[in-house]
Amino acid sequence: MDYKKHIQKISYFLTSPFRRYHHCFLLPLILVVTSCTKSKSELVWETNFYQIGSHSSPRTADLNEDGVLDIVVGAGRNENQPIDQGVIALDGISGKILWVQEAQDQVFGSATFFDITKDGTKDVFIGGRSPNFKALDGKNGQVFWEFNFHHETDSILKYARFNFYNSVLIPDQNNNQFPELLTVNGGNVKALPYSPEGRHPGVLMVFDSKDGEVLAAATMPDGKESYMSPLCFKQPDNNHYQVLFGTGGETISGGLYSVKLTDVMSSDLSNATLITSESGHGFIAPPVLADITLDGALDIVSISHGSTVSAVDGVTGKQIWKTKIPDTESSNSFAVGYFNEDQVPDFFCTGSVGTWPKSTSAVQVMLDGKTGEVAYSNSFGCVNFTSPVGYDLNNDGLEEVILSYSQFDCERDSLETDPLDIETFLVAIDFKDGSVHQIDRSVNFKNIFSTPWVGDLDADGYLDLVYSQCYSANDDILSFLGMRVKRVSLGFKTHSQPKWGSYMGTDGDGIFKK
Repeated sequence: MDYKKHIQKISYFLTSPFRRYHHCFLLPLILVVTSCTKSKSELVWETNFYQIGSHSSPRTADLNEDGVLDIVVGAGRNENQPIDQGVIALDGISGKILWVQEAQDQVFGSATFFDITKDGTKDVFIGGRSPNFKALDGKNGQVFWEFNFHHETDSILKYARFNFYNSVLIPDQNNNQFPELLTVNGGNVKALPYSPEGRHPGVLMVFDSKDGEVLAAATMPDGKESYMSPLCFKQPDNNHYQVLFGTGGETISGGLYSVKLTDVMSSDLSNATLITSESGHGFIAPPVLADITLDGALDIVSISHGSTVSAVDGVTGKQIWKTKIPDTESSNSFAVGYFNEDQVPDFFCTGSVGTWPKSTSAVQVMLDGKTGEVAYSNSFGCVNFTSPVGYDLNNDGLEEVILSYSQFDCERDSLETDPLDIETFLVAIDFKDGSVHQIDRSVNFKNIFSTPWVGDLDADGYLDLVYSQCYSANDDILSFLGMRVKRVSLGFKTHSQPKWGSYMGTDGDGIFKK
C-alpha cells in the first residue's frame, strides 16, 4: 500500500499563523470519550535546566518512598564535554531535583532499575557516550560502580570504548542472588558516513549488577558496529533464554541476530542465527516481542535503518510478513498496541524521508500486526528519532498512539547560520477515524530523541505524561542550550496499566504484555 495516498490532515492549530504568537501552552486533548475525565489536560510542573539537554527517555521509580513515582533522565552538554548533571532524578510530585550525578559525556540511555542494596529503593543503571555506564544509589545518586576503560590489551574489551546503549536485566548467572545486566557498547562518532574506516565491532556485554564485574563479552559475529539495545527473553514453555542483538549503522550493512544466553555467557557469538539483514543499512532501533500468531509464543518484529519491517515467528524462525516503508530511513522503535478491531497486536513507527544524513520530512505508519499491511499513514514533522507510546485514552477498546515530533524547515542547508525556527508538538493519533489531537505545542523547543513516558505517577486514577524538551535558539538542531522536563495530567481515567508506556515498552524490556 502506498502511504502517500493516505496522508491525513492534522488539526488547524498545527498550521495556523495563530501558533506563531504563543510561546508554549497546553490545549485540551479532545477525543470522543465515554466517561470519567477531568475538564482538560493540565501542566502539573515544569523543571528547567540551564545549558544542558537530553537525548534520554524518562523512566520512573519511587526513589524517595513517598508512594509517587519519580523520574530519572540522562542529560549532557554537547558531545565530548563533561557535565555535572549527567543523570538527574526529579520528584514526581513537585518536579524538584532529588539528586544529580556527573558524567564525562552525554548520558543518552534510559534507566534500568533494580534494588541491589535491598533497602527497598530501586537503584539506577544508565549509560551513554565515552564510554559511560554506571550503577547509582536510587536514594541519593551516589556511584556504586562504573565501567572504567583500561582494556587496551584485551582482544575483545579493547573495543568497548565507545557508547553504551540501554541495558536489560537477565537472570542471575553467577549465583549471587542478583540479576545481571545485558548491554552493548559500540559506535564511533568520528567514523564518516559510508566509510569503512574507524568502524570497530560492537561488543555484547554482561555485567554483574552488584559490583559491575564484566562476566562475559563478545564482539559481533559479522565484525560490524552495533548501536542496538539488546533484548533477552524466553518462550512461555521454554526455560532457555534467547538474546537479540543487531549490527550495522546508518550507512553500513548489518543484521538482526538471535543467540542463546548460554553462548553469550561463554563469550561466543559464533552460533548466532541471522534473523534478517539489509544491504546498506543496519539495525539500530531495538526490535519488539509480541505474539502476532496467537500461538502463545513471542514473535520478533524489527525495523532496519532502511525502514524494512520484518515479522518472524519466534518459534520456527520463519518470516510471517515483511513490509518496506518506501523512501524512508528509521532509527525509531515501535509502539505496540491494539490499534484495530482484531486481537493481534499492531505496530506504529516513524521514518525519515531522504538519505542519512540529509532528511527532508517524516512519515508515520501503523502496520496491521496480522498482515503487515499499512493500515494508517501520515506525514508531519521533520527528521526525529523519538519513538511513540500508546494508551487507550478514550476507553473505546482501541489504543491511541502518543508521539512527540519537531517541526522546522526540513530542507534548510546544514550550513545556514540563520536562527532555526522550530516548534515541538505532542499529539495523540486516534486510529478509528485517523484524527490527530494536539496535547502540547512549544515554540523554540525541540525534541529529536526523547520518547515520552505515560502512566499514573501518583496513583490518583488519572493518566500522566512526562517528557523532556530542549531549548533551540540557534541554527544547530543538535546543540544543547537548555532543557526542561514536564509533567502533564491528561485528564483521562486510567482504566488499565499502559501496555506500551515508555521507550522499549512499559517495562523497558521490549516485550508487549497483553
